Amino acid sequence: MKLSTRTRYAMRAMLELANGYGKGPLQTRVIAKNQDISTKYLEQIMSALKSTGLIRSQRGAKGGYILANPPEKIKLSDVFDVFEGPVVTVECVANENYCSRSADCVAKQVWGEVQRAVRNVLQSTTLQDVIDKAKITKSDYQI
Repeated sequence: MKLSTRTRYAMRAMLELANGYGKGPLQTRVIAKNQDISTKYLEQIMSALKSTGLIRSQRGAKGGYILANPPEKIKLSDVFDVFEGPVVTVECVANENYCSRSADCVAKQVWGEVQRAVRNVLQSTTLQDVIDKAKITKSDYQI
């Protein structure tokens, strides 16, 4: 499984917003500069995040984007699902009719476990969890 650039950049933008939560809106150009992302590309990502209700925009000279909910309420799966959709390791795990061997396949069971493990991590980790880990390790939250 490989994450798309859009998903990685969206996570970075959301973490930037989470880190500044409660301090007012952040402009796209500021997030783009801090995260080394093209402003034009980030605008597309922010539009998708806004349309799903994960972020809100504020107009005006001091406008920009803010999280729609506190960072401890936003799971990584919320962001992941916008750009990647459901976690699927192999097609037969999601659709038993995909393969005639599906009912008796031992490998399918393993891929199902992998899929559930990835999903559990994404659903049990919030933006705040990642910010807190970065503070503990004194590292940037690069994804």
